[in-house]
Amino acid sequence: MGPLSAPPCTQRITWKGLLLTASLLNFWNPPTTAQVTIEAQPPKVSKGKDVLLLVHNLPQNLAGYIWYKGQTRDLNHYITSYVADSKIIIHGPAYSGRETVYSNASLLIQNVTREDAGSYTLHIIKRGDGIRGITGHFTFTLYPKLPMPYITINNLNPRENKDVLTFTCEPKSENYTYIWWLDGQSLPVSPRVKRPIENRILILPSVTRNETGPYQCEIWDDGGMRSDPVTLNVLYGPDLPRIYPSFTYYRSGENLDLSCFADSNPPAQYSWTINGKFQLSGQNLSIPHITTKHRGLYACSVRNSATGKESSKSLTVEVSAPPGIACLPVFTPMQ
Repeated sequence: MGPLSAPPCTQRITWKGLLLTASLLNFWNPPTTAQVTIEAQPPKVSKGKDVLLLVHNLPQNLAGYIWYKGQTRDLNHYITSYVADSKIIIHGPAYSGRETVYSNASLLIQNVTREDAGSYTLHIIKRGDGIRGITGHFTFTLYPKLPMPYITINNLNPRENKDVLTFTCEPKSENYTYIWWLDGQSLPVSPRVKRPIENRILILPSVTRNETGPYQCEIWDDGGMRSDPVTLNVLYGPDLPRIYPSFTYYRSGENLDLSCFADSNPPAQYSWTINGKFQLSGQNLSIPHITTKHRGLYACSVRNSATGKESSKSLTVEVSAPPGIACLPVFTPMQ
């Protein structure tokens, strides 16, 4: 849409010499006149918004034009008119104070109400045409304001690589375009993200931890409205634990401090065993002033009660004898 000319001077006088008609649907023109068209911008208008009835292909040598509410040239429905030579705007009985007419014949209606919806008539008068002129009709429909969309989901706490997730954007309407967002980024189409033609349903066939985050859906219909975020919490793990430090040789009298870590959601439960015997629960194992009797196989076991998965990691700890003390072999009695 090109720039509109500023509206000329406005006078509240009666211009009974001009008869005009308008309604936004079909436009009639004499065969020798280029087709004049009217379009609403935006095409779908909602209550409280502005709409511009934009006129295209105006003829030359205009004497003026007038807008009417409805499909008749009833003076009581006369909204506003424009006199080309004097650049004067004249308001009629149907003028509400929210209409602005421009020199290119376009009509702006601000803060649209239910009463504004319907038909409009534009009558264009060329010099020498008398009152015959060109009459066109246009009708616009007032669409309901976009509702606040919301997401329904079959499982807010799915298990990784096990559960299929289905997001649904509500409400359902054939008039809306649906767009999905994850953590503020528009979701691309990929083999993992299956979106039906209407895009209202988002399916994650085998959810992973990388798909954790806030999801939003947006409905679009000449304007967009985005839902509140729904945060997906993927349950996973525990992964194979890691024991720190990883070195296994100590001297007698040193302190043994081991820590165990495993990626897990929710956090895993930890336990330690030495040579197969349970020692304690927790991530950390500490033994001060170790001796050769603390040699053996140290294992960290992790469990996630939400996923039902378990995992473990072990290392062999060697402890050297103090200086001057020979390390005697350990004999196992024969059975």
